Amino acid sequence: MGKNLKGKECGKGICQRKDGLYFARFYAKNGARQNGYFKTLPEAKKWLADAKYEDTHNLIVTAPDMTVDKWFNYWIDNIICDLAPNTIRNYRERYEKNIQPLIGTMCIADVKPMHCKAVLNRMETEYAGSTIRQTYISMGTMFKSAVMNDIIAKHPMNGVRYTKPVRAVDDIKYLTVEEQEKFLEAAERSHNYRQYALLLETGLRTAELIGLTWDAIDWKKRTLTVNKSLEYRHSRRYWRAGPPKTKKSYRTIPLTERAYTILKSCYDEKDTRKESEMLSQILEYTDSRTGEKKCLVMRDLVFINWRTGEPAKNSSYDTHLYKLCDEAGIKRFCMHALRHTYATRAIERGVQPKVLQQLLGHASIKTTMDRYVHVTDESLAKAVQQFEAATPTVEKRV
Repeated sequence: MGKNLKGKECGKGICQRKDGLYFARFYAKNGARQNGYFKTLPEAKKWLADAKYEDTHNLIVTAPDMTVDKWFNYWIDNIICDLAPNTIRNYRERYEKNIQPLIGTMCIADVKPMHCKAVLNRMETEYAGSTIRQTYISMGTMFKSAVMNDIIAKHPMNGVRYTKPVRAVDDIKYLTVEEQEKFLEAAERSHNYRQYALLLETGLRTAELIGLTWDAIDWKKRTLTVNKSLEYRHSRRYWRAGPPKTKKSYRTIPLTERAYTILKSCYDEKDTRKESEMLSQILEYTDSRTGEKKCLVMRDLVFINWRTGEPAKNSSYDTHLYKLCDEAGIKRFCMHALRHTYATRAIERGVQPKVLQQLLGHASIKTTMDRYVHVTDESLAKAVQQFEAATPTVEKRV
């Protein structure tokens, strides 16, 4: 039982130092000592009670000397744990490679804008603008959460900006109508033609295509429901099922006649295709909308590799695409460019941006417009022709 400078008892774990500050401490369940310094006795008692409660209930102990490392680990394991696995992986990668080396051991309360700016400046010469932007977002989101949870009083990134330009929208690859025709002509002679053609008809993400199972297709209503994804983890060499990228990515897409025909042809051949023992797996994942456990039955996958009988990895699709591009005589692109192309064709054909947002499964219309919709030279020319055709005769005389 500690005492103050006048000899009066302060309570268990609290005492007053000669400089007038109250010192509070206790030992957490893991054996580590937690302590803090406070101007008043009520502040010390409140912190001690809160800290003990947090430790008992496996919450984070908000010690004054909490490091950035400690907050990051708690934040990623307990606060954003319901985000898509890829998103969490990206946050962790950027933290471990770029943020942690500079400020990981710092007390989180001591981090200033200059320290955050130093993280970004250090990346200027070695990293692309898009990677610097990811680091900026990771660091900003982490500290914003610390402010919201009263871990720190002020956001240390206020006023911090990154200067290296992110890849311009014009640099994001999509196919022109001519390139699309050349590509499909070359792809039609390959075993992956139906996968590529379906992406151009639906705008699915690659992981959504790979994880597509027969129960997601309603033959009567002619719809395809996106409710899961599948990806291969090269680092650990296993397949992982999961929810779609975001909650807005859960969606039901009406099938075009061509998309329906593609899927029907796959269904008619499903009993004669080669299937690997790997397809006997049943992968469990969590529905991010309800928190319920769901299962992906590998044997029910719509698309598998014709030669191995296993699901085709994203990287193998990209490798195959490069060969087809060379054969078609067009610039190389990756699988995601087919999704970009779908969005571009949709806008060119008059699909409203808000509708396209739902078809693509975007949470924000800004994402749809800024990153996936491109104005082609052909569409510009067509727009001018439409404008001119609608001009009144009187105006034309002028």
